[in-house]
Parts: sequence; structure tokens; C-alpha cells
Amino acid sequence: MPDRRKPGDRSRQRPAERARRTDAPRLAAYTVMRAVSDGAYANLELPKVLRDKGIDGRDAAFATELVYGATRMRGLYDRVIAVAARRDVDSIDANVLDTLRLGTHQLLAMRVPTHAAVDETVALARQVNGIGASGFVNAVMRRVSERGRDAWLDEVAPPGGDTVATLAVRTSHPEWVVRALRAALIGHGTASAETVEDELTGLLEADNTPALVTLVARPGLASVDELLGDGVVPARYARTGAILDQGDPGAFRAVREGRAAVQDEGSQLVALALAAAPAQSVPGRLERWLDLCAGPGGKAGLLAALAIQQDADLVANEVSHHRANLVRSTLSAAVRAGRPGQVVVREGDGRVIGADEPEAYDRVLVDAPCTGLGALRRRPEARWRRQPSDVPALAGLQRDLLASAIGATRGGGVVVYATCSPHLNETRFVVTDVVKRRSDVELLDARELFVDPSGTPIDGIGDGPFVQLWPHRHDTDGMFVALLRKSG
Repeated sequence: MPDRRKPGDRSRQRPAERARRTDAPRLAAYTVMRAVSDGAYANLELPKVLRDKGIDGRDAAFATELVYGATRMRGLYDRVIAVAARRDVDSIDANVLDTLRLGTHQLLAMRVPTHAAVDETVALARQVNGIGASGFVNAVMRRVSERGRDAWLDEVAPPGGDTVATLAVRTSHPEWVVRALRAALIGHGTASAETVEDELTGLLEADNTPALVTLVARPGLASVDELLGDGVVPARYARTGAILDQGDPGAFRAVREGRAAVQDEGSQLVALALAAAPAQSVPGRLERWLDLCAGPGGKAGLLAALAIQQDADLVANEVSHHRANLVRSTLSAAVRAGRPGQVVVREGDGRVIGADEPEAYDRVLVDAPCTGLGALRRRPEARWRRQPSDVPALAGLQRDLLASAIGATRGGGVVVYATCSPHLNETRFVVTDVVKRRSDVELLDARELFVDPSGTPIDGIGDGPFVQLWPHRHDTDGMFVALLRKSG
């Protein structure tokens, strides 16, 4: 007999009457969510789980949207769940809460029919959380499904009042991050008091928009033309970049061979800037370049190819053994292509290189460890892991690394200081504080190095001498760049 129930009736079935197991993509998404809760990174864990479970194509895309969406929006969803559950989320078991976040994302942000979102979430709960939990999940999901996204937003974050607090809930960011980004927009000259609310809203919404995959063709090893084809177009700003609209980057031979890679366009621009910076060369002497904090190796991979083209030597330094091995893997194609000893990976503390190797390098990149507030769209868990207390400790490390980089740079050489964060305490304040304490370094205008493939200056990067890229303006990570030259 055909099922004559209306679609919405199925959500009122008792859990025992429904499917006992969910499908593979939803189970994979839950597996990744639990791993992320235990400290894993979604961008590393998700591909491994999908590969292990043999999930690809549309199912892989579905699982990816579940993980990234539920993780990004958990601040909003937890408020919705608390109302629907009639209890604070802190009183809900963490594994059950992850199940509810996945279900809520399907109901409020995906084109999943209501009955399917409820039924499959209850089936997932029955499979991974237990029969008792599945009844609770059923009740919560039914209540969530009774309202649409806009109605829930009005319930948990009504307009009016404190704009920052409201935006924090509606865009699912910690309030301290929203305040820091607001200050950064003004401090970097991107917004005025009159325009900052619109700019801030655009930036926060960009953080919740999945970034397109950007490929880098490492010069001399691969070309952009080699990557172009169906669904792949040249990047807007980086002459080494290509945008992959859809598909698997690993399908490209150049990527499999390490001649090309996935790398954000803003990250590519940083490496290109170092290679193009106006260092005063020494006649008859090969340049030596240093990537002070090279792990996991994206910028170092591009720098290595550029160094080979310019017949320079590159030392890629990384303090972590694990990350140094990632750098070695990333640079393997360049090592094979260059002359012996031209590209070297070392392990060591970047803070002491200035003292150990004074004035040994012509170009030094300080890609400093930071809060990563400029890459929240790519790292969905980062906004929930970072705390305001992280900033002072990182700022101290950043100052030490920059001072060491200056010490390691010879007279006439250049230093590029970069962070994937626009936070003022990690960017302008670090650089100006270090520079004012020294008489042997000057700030140069970094904007002159940021041009598109035709040589046209990139708009909207600040008033100088610093450069600040923005996800909502440039569709890149929020890279900050300062250019310094050591006195000759």
C-alpha cells in the first residue's frame, strides 16, 4: 500500500518506527564533527574520513557542507537548540549536541526536505548516540522545524540594541572576534565610523561563505595555462593563480606531482611580494632567502620555485618537526628541479636565527603564527578555539620573530612580515613597535608590490605603507603585509 501521509507527518513518527541507521555522508559528517571537538582540524580530518569511507562526488559535497556549515554556524545553532530543547546547551551531551547541530543546519540552511532532515538526524542519533538520546533529538528537531531561519533569527538575535552583539549571534562569531574585526576595519583605513557597520556585516558574511579553491602554478615547475580548462580560470590578482570552480584538485597531474598546489590567492601574493621587493643586491653574489616560519609550506613552495627562477638559495625554517616534514614534502619537486643545496629545509627556533646568523640573508619572510582571524571561512573551527587571551602571547612571539628576521637580514636586504589576521595587535602595532625600537630598519610602501597580472595596482588594500587584504573585498584570506628594508 502506498504511503499516504503528508511529508510533515513523518517527523511525528516515534524514533523506533524510523530507520535505525542514517546514510554514509551524514555519518561521515558526524565522525568529523566529533574529531574536531577532540582537537582535529576539519580541513585535514574530512578528506581522510571521506577517503576511508569511499565517499565522493555529490555525497562528499553534502558531507562537506554539513561539517563546515554546522561548525561555522554553531554559535547561532546552539541558541536555537537551547530554545528548542528548553535547556542550556551546556547540559546536553557533547556528542548529542553535534548531532543536533548537523540536523539544525539541514533544517535552516540546506535544501533538505524537513521530513528528511528530521528523520535522518533521529536515525543518526539512534545509531551513534543511543535509543534514549534519539527520543530527545526527535523532540528538539521537531521544534526547530516549526520555524524558518528568519523567524529563529528574530527569536534569538532580535534587531536593535548592541549592533556588535546582534551581529555576533546572527553571523555566528564570538563577540570578541566581531569587536576585533570592527576595530581592524577602522584601524587599517578600510572603513570610517559611518561605513564600518556595512563593511563589518560584509566581512562577517564572507567568513560564512565557502571559499573557492585556488590553485598555484609554481613558476618553472608548472604554468597557469597547464591548469586552465573546464571550471578553471585565471586568478584575479596573483599571476601564479587559477580558480577551480568545481572538482578535485588532485585530478591535476601538476598537483599530484607537487608542481602545483592548493593555495589561497592572498598567500600567493605574499610570496610574490617578497621575491619582487626592492632589495639592494650585491654584485657577483647569489641572493639567500629565508622563510623563517615555513610550516606547513604553502608560501615556501612558491618561494622555492621563484628562488630557482632567480638563481637564489632558499632556507625554509620550521620549529615543529611534524610541520617541517610537511614542508619537505611540499618542496620536494623544487628540490629535484633546483641545483644541489639550492632549496633546504631546516628545523629550528626562528627567534634565534637573527643572533645565530646575523646579516646572512637578502630576503626574509616572517609568516608569523597568529590567531588566523583572516581565514575563518577556510578554518571553520578556528573562531571557536581562539580566545582573546591568545592575542598578547602571539603578539610577543610575533615581535620576537620580526626582530630576529631583521637581525638575520643583511644591509640593503628586505623583510616581509605577514599574518593571516587583520587584528591590530598582531599587525600594525607589532610592526610599528619593533621599528621604533631600532635605528637600522625603515618601512617601505608594500602596496607597490601588490599588482594584478597586467601590472594594475590592487584596489582597497589600504592607505599604506601596509597592505591589508579582505575576504569580502578581494575574495582572499585576510592577509596583512608589511615591507621593511635593513639599512645598508
